[in-house]
Amino acid sequence: MPKQVLPLTATQVKTAKPKDKEYSLSDGDGLLLRIRPTGSKTWIFKYYHPATNKRTNMAFGTYPETSLAKAREK
Repeated sequence: MPKQVLPLTATQVKTAKPKDKEYSLSDGDGLLLRIRPTGSKTWIFKYYHPATNKRTNMAFGTYPETSLAKAREK
């Protein structure tokens, strides 16, 4: 059974600070916010590709151009 993750809040997304290494904050259901050491924040969706059945990533855009609500919609 997958681990249950608490959804991110808009405040958590806004205040996420860069670290020495790239890291991700999970919103659940495969949606991640990837924070790079440069400070850029990118929305990533992890899913299984239906044809190849392999794990794949899809980028939805950067924060703040793509908000938390918009990323969840996509």
